[in-house]
Amino acid sequence: MTESISGKSTFDWHAIATELAPVETISEPVLVKKRSRDFFWYSPILNQDLRRAFGDLVAVPKTAQDMAHCLSVAFAHEIPVVLRGGGTGNYGQAVPLEGGLIIETTSMNRILEIGDGFVRAEAGALMKDINDALAETGQELVIFPSTQDIATIGGFVGGGSSGIGSVAHGMLRDPGNLIALKVISVEETPRELVFEGDDVNHIHHAWGMNGVITEVTIRAVPRRDWIGCMATFDNYPATYAAGYALASADDVSPKLVSTVDARICAYFPRLEGHIRPDKHLMVALVPAEDVAAYRDLVTRHGGQVDLTMSEDELKANNLPHVFEFSYNHTTLQVLKADRSATYLQVGCPTPPDPQAIAALRPQLGDDVWQHHEYALLNGQIVTFDLPIIWFTDEARLRQIEATYEQNGFPVFDAHTFMVEGGGLKNADYRHLAWKKRLDPKGLLNSAKSREWKNVRHLPADEIEAMTPNS
Repeated sequence: MTESISGKSTFDWHAIATELAPVETISEPVLVKKRSRDFFWYSPILNQDLRRAFGDLVAVPKTAQDMAHCLSVAFAHEIPVVLRGGGTGNYGQAVPLEGGLIIETTSMNRILEIGDGFVRAEAGALMKDINDALAETGQELVIFPSTQDIATIGGFVGGGSSGIGSVAHGMLRDPGNLIALKVISVEETPRELVFEGDDVNHIHHAWGMNGVITEVTIRAVPRRDWIGCMATFDNYPATYAAGYALASADDVSPKLVSTVDARICAYFPRLEGHIRPDKHLMVALVPAEDVAAYRDLVTRHGGQVDLTMSEDELKANNLPHVFEFSYNHTTLQVLKADRSATYLQVGCPTPPDPQAIAALRPQLGDDVWQHHEYALLNGQIVTFDLPIIWFTDEARLRQIEATYEQNGFPVFDAHTFMVEGGGLKNADYRHLAWKKRLDPKGLLNSAKSREWKNVRHLPADEIEAMTPNS
């Protein structure tokens, strides 16, 4: 019997690896443990909960047929399975709580087809590689994460919801953004299903619990000559107001708008000499033809334009993409210098209200530094606060969350590894119904759902009927 790395299984892992052949497997404990990690360490609570959770064996399929073979073996032996792409998730989505088999998708990385307004790729294809291939056709991804250099398209669909492009094109789940998903079931003879149109949301953002994504067809949009823009302001409410004005402007079409507290900007050393020190920052991506209108908007809102550079100019000045100062890359910039920081995910009143932001700021305390992302949701510009929190203990963290909630800012828990926390907040019974259909033994990442254990004994149609207003 091969020793269990996780300490949670009794399988003969040498025999399992032999049975998985010819699919490549990795059994070296150091490498298996490395692949049992994602970015959960952004949260000190998750770091405590998940740092000792490991898988036992890694399989690296190269084709959909390889994947189906892995899933058939797992089904036969009732082995827990976790899917892993680039490991950029923040909530432990790719962490194997029950030990077992980690299936790494990064060798399933072919870009299969590019057409007018779409790209079809295997789940393990890197977002950056897809964007680079689209660029040759004059197109780009409709939405992509700030971690595009290491994030896979399957991982983004499985665990993400918005990103660069959301201020222009909405959320990933919005009609037309995800065109089709090809999925394999976990059964004796795995089945292949295709979800199209609105049905993609039966699979999207389920953390790989309800079927294994093997191919993604996602919307592409005409590529524009994007200029990375940074402007600074004397106070944060003015920065926030400028962000809203930019996101909703008629004469500027940004694909990114972020606003960042001046205190956070002190953790951006690569911007030293490029932006005014001790000022609040607005980060944007603006089409070259709109830069003049962008400058006028910043001036009208009392700001100063500090930086407008193309991608080539950023490289020439040894500067990263401007989107590396947005979304949770902002958190990462701070964590590089000080691991005592963490973050929250908070919704804001709609429409964006600078006065509400100004009223809230003194209530939060000096250990909360605000940072807002702008997006299009249900046809309206909205904002999300991803503040830097200087962590002392969980009691203080929950007190900060309560302050937000009491002021009408809903909190989406960034410190839970359960899919019903975070962005979902409640159980998605449609997801769980499809899990029952495609994963009848409950082998796929089941420990990440509080509700699965309560419904797993029910037929799929009964589970789906539990959906409110279904």
